Amino acid sequence: MGNSRQSSVLIIMPAWNEAAVIGQTVRTVLRESPQYDILVVDDGSTDGTPRLAAEAGAEVLRLPFNLGVGGAMRAGFKYAVRHGYSAVIQVDSDGQHDPKDIDRVLAGLETADISIGARFAGRGSYQASGPRKWAMGLLAKVISRVAKTELTDVTSGFRAANERAVRQYISHFPAEYLGDTVDSLVVALKSGYTVTQVPVEMKARQAGTPSQGPVKSTIYLARSGLVLCFALARRRTRTSAEVQSPSSGDIAGEGIA
Repeated sequence: MGNSRQSSVLIIMPAWNEAAVIGQTVRTVLRESPQYDILVVDDGSTDGTPRLAAEAGAEVLRLPFNLGVGGAMRAGFKYAVRHGYSAVIQVDSDGQHDPKDIDRVLAGLETADISIGARFAGRGSYQASGPRKWAMGLLAKVISRVAKTELTDVTSGFRAANERAVRQYISHFPAEYLGDTVDSLVVALKSGYTVTQVPVEMKARQAGTPSQGPVKSTIYLARSGLVLCFALARRRTRTSAEVQSPSSGDIAGEGIA
């Protein structure tokens, strides 16, 4: 695929079988944020997701099979580094993230390496309940202590990263569900990167079927406690200044050229 880079910011949308909504999501984001480039990472979809995303105006990176959100995001990060973007922001392809909040989340990068769009920080009416709420609250408290700042929504996928953090993600971003949010955040913090959060509103899924239902989400949130333990036990990873930046040959060798 060619390089159509027009902005220093790349919006990454991981998408798996989102044909019912991907076109509308891309058009809505482009309408609200025409100054940014959009990359849809098609995560092995078997429907018309990649075609509809391209028709709506997004660049499309197609993976040969389903890797999960973490794997799709890692491919997107490599694309961002290869094409010289200074910041990226993850936006859900199902329409739950409000495009009007994109600039708010990106603004957090003025003071931190990673900016999280937080659902439980005083804006919107999004609610979690039962075991899911308890697990999310516990994760937030533990990671807030590591970050030395209050974080209320550490499992949010609506987050931005500057170039330093993106280069670190390429080496350490996990593919396991919730590892992409919890594990990656702890590893970044232990590597010396800073994190902030910005209050955002969350909308209902516009169409399609969520990859994880309420029961499975609760189970995975419980599993994320184990992910957190492993992440906390990890040794410090090298910062971007200590790691040689990946060459275009390395990226192409991993099949995303």
